[in-house]
Amino acid sequence: MLESNHINDYLEETDEIDFSHPTIREQIELLADGSTDNENELAFIQSAFEYVRDEIAHSWDIQSTRITRKASEVLLWKEGICYAKSNLLAAILRGRGIPAGFCYQRLTLGDTPDTGYCVHALNAVYVSGSKKWIRLDARGNKEGINAQFSTEEERLAFPVRGIFGEIDYPTIYSKPNAKTMEVLKKNTSCLNMYLNKLPTDI
Repeated sequence: MLESNHINDYLEETDEIDFSHPTIREQIELLADGSTDNENELAFIQSAFEYVRDEIAHSWDIQSTRITRKASEVLLWKEGICYAKSNLLAAILRGRGIPAGFCYQRLTLGDTPDTGYCVHALNAVYVSGSKKWIRLDARGNKEGINAQFSTEEERLAFPVRGIFGEIDYPTIYSKPNAKTMEVLKKNTSCLNMYLNKLPTDI
């Protein structure tokens, strides 16, 4: 379900999705590998997804206290939580003229409900060749998490467990959720933020 019926809303540059930044432009060129905008769209989408998934560390996985928010910051420091990594993937795709949006899940913070809940961010991208949106989760893989690129069958980082009160929100948003961006602005320690400050719903 699209938040907006205007495709240009999914191509917009914002404070967080700063795809005109020179480092973002450079990364787009590297991932494009000389192809023009209309060539190898699917290959570019996959390369962009795998780059953000594999080359940008999830801050919790590396136990970093640094907080990144803007796409250019995420690229500079090569780290961020899912909110920040989804900004970078959106920036790389939009900077290439490929519509990209934001999707959310409500998940348990740990393995069970007693650990509390948090909002998890991922992306959706419009594949013009097949005229459909697909969801991609560039959170970063590790033991127990194996998100992959697929245009046919979703292979996301986290299966949503309704029995535990988890929710897969159906909307594809054109902008990052305000709560997720506000928490990145207000906090100074990523580890404390991750454990205690993440929004629990959108």
